Amino acid sequence: MYPDPPLDHLAALTDDVGLFQHATYDVPNRSCGYCTDDVGRALIVACDAAANPATAETGARLVRTYLSYLQDAQLPDGWFHGFLGYDRRWQDARATPDAVGRAIWGLGYAEAKAPRASWRALAGRLRARALPVVATLAYVRSRAYAMLGLVHALAAAPSDAFAVREALAKSAELLFQAYRERRAPEWEWCEDRLTYDNARLPEALLRAGSALGHPPYHDAGLAMLEFYAKVTLENGVFVPVGNAGWFERGGEKSRSGQQPLEAAALVAAALAAHELTGQHHWRVVAELAHAWFLGHNTHEAVLAVGSGCCDGLDDGGLNPNMGAESTLAYVLSASDMARLAPAAPVQPLRLAR
Repeated sequence: MYPDPPLDHLAALTDDVGLFQHATYDVPNRSCGYCTDDVGRALIVACDAAANPATAETGARLVRTYLSYLQDAQLPDGWFHGFLGYDRRWQDARATPDAVGRAIWGLGYAEAKAPRASWRALAGRLRARALPVVATLAYVRSRAYAMLGLVHALAAAPSDAFAVREALAKSAELLFQAYRERRAPEWEWCEDRLTYDNARLPEALLRAGSALGHPPYHDAGLAMLEFYAKVTLENGVFVPVGNAGWFERGGEKSRSGQQPLEAAALVAAALAAHELTGQHHWRVVAELAHAWFLGHNTHEAVLAVGSGCCDGLDDGGLNPNMGAESTLAYVLSASDMARLAPAAPVQPLRLAR
């Protein structure tokens, strides 16, 4: 059994306005302000925490804070601001598409999973206002994030369920077609290079396939995930694509600049595949990806320290700062693993080096 993750550091990064995006070591760095795409993902963690009796009080405070932030961040046309300064002034006119997709992801999750009706109602209202912008998201990751939120929103049976289903189906089809256009025997992927948060793409197809009852999306998602697992699992150790060079088709994978969000994304995608297929293989993949946080990585460095997570692995070793994205990645991964029932029989995790 995996324990529920502690929330102390996430709570320390959160004031009455939002979630500080950066930290110096484990101390919040106020000068960098707040970031909408962090708050969108943090809302998922907060909803789970609020539903857990052991963390309900902290979770309730976080849910209110993050919903309030997103309500203020949303523009009249449904888009969002992206960056808020510590002076409470918005630093941009419009957020990036990724930030919008992640905001919709968090709102859709809260619409379905928040433990209070008032929170679900507000999340649904903000998500509904954002729904028309989903069709304008130009990038595959932005669409994938929004798809993950729409899957949850659809499960909440909202009054605009037909429109939610239509937006989800259109986004899923665009991602599916991108895969069909770019796939090759040695490159089962929807882009010509692997960059960041990669496993969220097959996860979105897997979950959309289940929500829409469309098996071809399952097939594509599993093919992409199998390819990605082959790229990133090296002798039983998860080695994500580094952000210092990425992985171009026909090139070599960068191992420099490994980021925590890659491990969290693979955990979620592998568990989605495990739920769909029942194959133990995918449980093992999830365990290997989560083990990256705990020291089973190329640097043999522990990133999950207390209730926070270090910002990644660079050529020189561990980045000791514990910002919002890294901490959220670890908490999301640990939460996913905590919901996983014990294997029968439970075998200790053995990593071949």
